[in-house]
Amino acid sequence: MSNENHYIETLIAMMKEINYVQPGDVPNIDLYMDQVTTFMDEYLESSKRYSDDKLLTKTMINNYTKNSLLPSPEKKKYSKDHIYILLFIYYLKNILSISDTKAILNPLTTHFFKADRKKESEGISLEDIYAEIFKIEKEQSSIITKDVIRKYEKSCNSFADVEDEEEAEILRKFAFVSMLCFDVHMKKQMIGKLVDKFFSEDETGSKKKE
Repeated sequence: MSNENHYIETLIAMMKEINYVQPGDVPNIDLYMDQVTTFMDEYLESSKRYSDDKLLTKTMINNYTKNSLLPSPEKKKYSKDHIYILLFIYYLKNILSISDTKAILNPLTTHFFKADRKKESEGISLEDIYAEIFKIEKEQSSIITKDVIRKYEKSCNSFADVEDEEEAEILRKFAFVSMLCFDVHMKKQMIGKLVDKFFSEDETGSKKKE
């Protein structure tokens, strides 16, 4: 995989530089829809695969509200709590279905979403929750990067008995992608089990019995 070494190393370096919305980045004022989408595009630019990708559109936001995934705006304005819920939706929906995302986030909106800005000082806030999750995931970043490097090195040593170098290159790249996919697959399966056990509710809104 010698020809791809530099490219893979560049990808791994990029992982360390992906921008995330830090807790202090979220505006302390209510925003209109256009301002919300502009904010997300600006701060999550590095997450785009292609330059013309849309991270968050008006249609998406409206659909989240219609499906009770996001609380309705107040007089067409979105608060800090709306932004934090949107950020959680953004990260979760890249891996999970909308129904699973809703199941996970509904307890947060029920217990911690504060439509009234005057109540923001009462108890733990969504900003506090986001800050804690951000801290945890920041710490995990280096661990994940090291794991990707180990998978890459293992793939470089795979199919050692294949004599045709072109075929060996194809198989090693396939091995690397397969290991990454299997890792995501296993974790997604685990998340599904956790959602079913701890977050799923029946049609009456009560948690399903085991």
